[in-house]
Amino acid sequence: MRFQLLGPLCIADGEHAVVLQPSKPTNLLATLLIHSGRVVSANYLLDTVWDTEPPATARAALQSCVLRLRRLFAKYGIAHDTIESMPGGYRMGADSSTLDLASFRALVGSAEVATDRATESRLLRQALSLWQGPPLTNVTSQTLHRDEVPRLTEERLSALERLCDIELEQGRCRQALAEVWEAARRHPERERFSEQLIEALYRSGRQTEALVEFETVRERLKEDLGIDPGAALQRLHLAILRGEDLGSPSPGDRRAALLRPPVPLAPEVDTSDHTPPAQVRALSPPVERPADSLSCLTETNETGQAPSPALGPVPGFAGRASQLAVLRDVLSAGDPQGSLVVISGAPGIGKTAFALQAAHLTQQAFPGGRSLLRMTHRDGRPLCVSEIRAQFPPGRDGSGRRLLILDDAVTAEQIRPLLLPASEGTTIVTSRCRLSGLAATHGSLVLRLDVLTEEEAEQLLINLLGAERVTNEPDAMRALARLCGFFPLGLRIAAARLTTRPHLGIADCARWLSEDLLSRLHLPDEPHVSVLRVLDSALLRLSPELREAFVLLATGAPDGLVRSVPPASEGILDQLGEAGFIEDGPPTPFRIHALFRLYARQYAPGTASRALPRA
Repeated sequence: MRFQLLGPLCIADGEHAVVLQPSKPTNLLATLLIHSGRVVSANYLLDTVWDTEPPATARAALQSCVLRLRRLFAKYGIAHDTIESMPGGYRMGADSSTLDLASFRALVGSAEVATDRATESRLLRQALSLWQGPPLTNVTSQTLHRDEVPRLTEERLSALERLCDIELEQGRCRQALAEVWEAARRHPERERFSEQLIEALYRSGRQTEALVEFETVRERLKEDLGIDPGAALQRLHLAILRGEDLGSPSPGDRRAALLRPPVPLAPEVDTSDHTPPAQVRALSPPVERPADSLSCLTETNETGQAPSPALGPVPGFAGRASQLAVLRDVLSAGDPQGSLVVISGAPGIGKTAFALQAAHLTQQAFPGGRSLLRMTHRDGRPLCVSEIRAQFPPGRDGSGRRLLILDDAVTAEQIRPLLLPASEGTTIVTSRCRLSGLAATHGSLVLRLDVLTEEEAEQLLINLLGAERVTNEPDAMRALARLCGFFPLGLRIAAARLTTRPHLGIADCARWLSEDLLSRLHLPDEPHVSVLRVLDSALLRLSPELREAFVLLATGAPDGLVRSVPPASEGILDQLGEAGFIEDGPPTPFRIHALFRLYARQYAPGTASRALPRA
């Protein structure tokens, strides 16, 4: 038997499927399957099963729903213990052999680490074929449709978007048209589908239709949102008007330069001696880089392989001098006791940039090479150990010490099998979590990053924008730093907007951002480089109870300090601190950063924008 979520919720046996009728047990089953393998609290189940106020005998009614599900399972030969009663809630185990959602995610994960485009395309098609329509169409829970269905839909659209990219890369434009035409019509809010459709039309020799499609998109955006198309779409439009040959869209060619921002958002290996100008520095790199499943900065030495190019500094890096000095000493010393370093901190705090800057400053200490591996999928889910090992750079026996950066780790269990032996080199782990267990078992150096000081934030803006521009508006520069909460991610995004708009005043930019700070701290042509998306991704890693607790704490502490909590709640605060949402703690007060308090307000009761499950 197999459960199907990607469409109407049903129980399938081979070619035969039973679509479940809308009911409270169906809501319950959908919730348990979406959170399969995890304990779902009774409070959250009550929310998703009943939506409004649950009955007076809610716990008994929930137990009755579980009993009805078990009877249904018995009818179809499904084991009674598939639903487990756990302290505080219930858990349902399901994997890729019993749940289509798990199969979909496994196939997409395998596609991300595929070594060739044909395999990646095949796996993505196989994953997308599991979808039988909009998810949970026979589930009546408003909570699930509000909180979970958009996330599931996003996973499908991201996979479809990637598949269309591959079709275009391989020159299969007519096949891409078949894939993307309906997607662009059904999801006009996703501008990337419109870009792909216009490009596929043009590359198929249908220039007029491509231009008509662009005008349709432009008019819709202007009428609905009052904005112009994004930079990538405008560059594509200009190329079509000029009749340019987009050529083969393989990485690094003319099309890549056309459709991507002119400066990469991750630090590149730099073999030149000159320092890049401020206009280039401002766009590199974002802290908390969201997206690549693997980014390797590897070098080789004189062991028969190519010589090692110099790893350039992080453009515009500023601040953290004392912590950087400590890390440099540890990396340069080559002491086996310093073979593991944990760099932790809140989302957007600058952990990746800090690690890369240290790697640059100590590159001579690692003749065996330096590598950075992402530990999460594009949607924030952790990669498993086998997926990471598949991307591991080849070894270089006898080449000397090497440095391995495991970026955006989620759990200690994910990390332990990958640590370099002390005799081989040093492993740096960046994570939003404190990873206290890893520090306890391996005796690592732990560096916890906080927001920049006011002076460091101002220096970062000076480095990114250039001293001359900042000198003309020093008060506005300080106001912009305070507005961004001294968070490096927010500061870099604001600086990128100013750098690409040389005639925009800093004060004008700060005033515009302040009207809707979280929504506007993003880069239009790089949707993943967004404060809101980074924080959303971090919040989705929390359980529903922790999300609720964070909102209650952040909206109930106007000065950002949580001075006392009941003893029973200390465990919740420890978990929020571990996840990077609050700082410090007993015996000192807990702190919640200003940007996080602003983020939490959109979930507070009475707001119209978003809502969290009420625990």
